[in-house]
Amino acid sequence: MAADDLTIALADDQDLVRAGFRVILESEPGFRVVGEAADGAEAVEAVRRHRPDVVCLDVQMPNVDGLEAARRIAALPDPPAVLVLTTFDHDDALFQALEAGASGFLLKNASPERLIDAVRTVAAGDALLAPDVTRRVISRATAGGQPTGADTAGHDADAALATAGLTDRETEVLRLLARGLSNAEIAAELFVGDATVKTHVSNVLQKLGLRDRIQAVVWAFEHGVAGTTG
Repeated sequence: MAADDLTIALADDQDLVRAGFRVILESEPGFRVVGEAADGAEAVEAVRRHRPDVVCLDVQMPNVDGLEAARRIAALPDPPAVLVLTTFDHDDALFQALEAGASGFLLKNASPERLIDAVRTVAAGDALLAPDVTRRVISRATAGGQPTGADTAGHDADAALATAGLTDRETEVLRLLARGLSNAEIAAELFVGDATVKTHVSNVLQKLGLRDRIQAVVWAFEHGVAGTTG
């Protein structure tokens, strides 16, 4: 096995599920499963022992569930990307996973190709936030008491952006992120190259003190930025 393989740990309390994921993932050249766990506590230990690039966590597991395991893993030095896999398509599980430090959220009924793409995406340091999930983040944030008046929303957004020190272009990129656009789609929207978009996204995350684009989307809606215009 190559030293530069993408390494993965699997955590699910069902042996057959883990076996299926292992078969799917190791069918992809360059993917290697280095550890397995049947509950959240074992998952944290597997991450400490094997230091994988990605850990795939089930939400519902005995002893320590996947959400608590995600929190503990996120607190480790140089933690892996966390991809939460679940059969439950509920907003509560989604938002708890994001708040726990997950980089992605995928339903177990996704196709094998989708699972492989998801692991590759979070391993690359990108967050997996599909358009349908983005819409639910938006709905949740809006329902959570966001300002509804245009003047109030604009004032809050201006204050938040001034404090963050984002440039006009970085603000534009943040708003496009909040719409769920990928880097390639943002590049097309702004008529710039992918590398330029990556630089802007990196600057946005750094200035806001955020881990990934999922947190950027949530930040934009929490601060009334997403729905405003420049």
